[in-house]
Amino acid sequence: MALVCKLQSLSSSLSSTHFRKPNSLNPQPICSLHFNSSSNSSPFTEKTSIERYQRDQWLYKNHLDQATLCSVPPDFDSIRQNDIALQLPELRKLLQVLREKRESEGGYGSGKCGPGNVFLVGTGPGDPELLTLKAYRVIQNADLLLYDRLVSNDVLELVGSGARLLYVGKTAGYHSRTQEVIHELLLSFAEAGANVVRLKGGDPLVFGRGGEEMDFLRQQGIEVNVIPGITAASGIAAKLGIPLTHRGVANSVRFLTGHSRKGGTDPLFVAENAADPDSTLVVYMGLSTLPSLAQKLMHHGLPPNTPAVAVERGTTPQQRTVFAELKDLADEIISAELVSPTLIIIGKVVALSPSWPYSSKEVSCLVEAI
Repeated sequence: MALVCKLQSLSSSLSSTHFRKPNSLNPQPICSLHFNSSSNSSPFTEKTSIERYQRDQWLYKNHLDQATLCSVPPDFDSIRQNDIALQLPELRKLLQVLREKRESEGGYGSGKCGPGNVFLVGTGPGDPELLTLKAYRVIQNADLLLYDRLVSNDVLELVGSGARLLYVGKTAGYHSRTQEVIHELLLSFAEAGANVVRLKGGDPLVFGRGGEEMDFLRQQGIEVNVIPGITAASGIAAKLGIPLTHRGVANSVRFLTGHSRKGGTDPLFVAENAADPDSTLVVYMGLSTLPSLAQKLMHHGLPPNTPAVAVERGTTPQQRTVFAELKDLADEIISAELVSPTLIIIGKVVALSPSWPYSSKEVSCLVEAI
């Protein structure tokens, strides 16, 4: 009965509390999307790309054919509401199928079998060959996969043919799902007996909100298995030949986020303590706040000529890289028109990369100092 009540509660919340239906009686959200058609296509699911709707077409059924029939200026709040309204019938149907299957096997709560499995899986920075064997096995055996924007399309190609994919990604100005709705989806499908995989770019417990999802599910009595992934800092640094720590050059590494919890423009209040010339600083999601961060780091003593690099779409075929000294990095990024996702690495170890374009004199000094 607990499962039945939960499913009924989910259906109610999907249509009212969380998934508010749009004002239109016949919502056509796909018509209101601007699809990515650039020749320099992203390796990731960019906001409302056509690849996403092709991948998740089981949720839309007859609505997909309307994708190219019209174009309306994007209103991301309406897109989310309309999109979820269209997905609701198929989500309910899948939950019902899983519930009936579970009940035929004895039923969650009957003592004969428990809930399904939930896996938080890190997919690395984009290159599918950086997946762990365990992550690949779990992806192949999943019933439902909830995936983020920074799970690369190449990784999603590895999903088993019988699995269902559901995009729950977020980017600046557009959240396809709130975090609370993602929690409820994970819980409801787990209680329905599904093998649920939560796919996250990089490592799920490094700026991925995996800890919040794990905590929520465990409080509801759902066991969560975490499969680590190569975080962007490690994967991208290795790709460029940058050792994040190096004897005599950098004795520690520090990860920072460029986003604040409440959406502020300057979350990098830790700059005073991060301005350590003997440490490596890695900034995730820091494009918009880099100018402020760089000024703060230099103000607190980090030399303006500290080597730095910004890497867009690291480890993928679309990777673009900008090397510069710290004082020039923000301007060089603007000139190169880098876009998200971009990782920033600041520290003397950057000069150890074989791709460092400046004089080798500094590198020689670093090596001699060891």
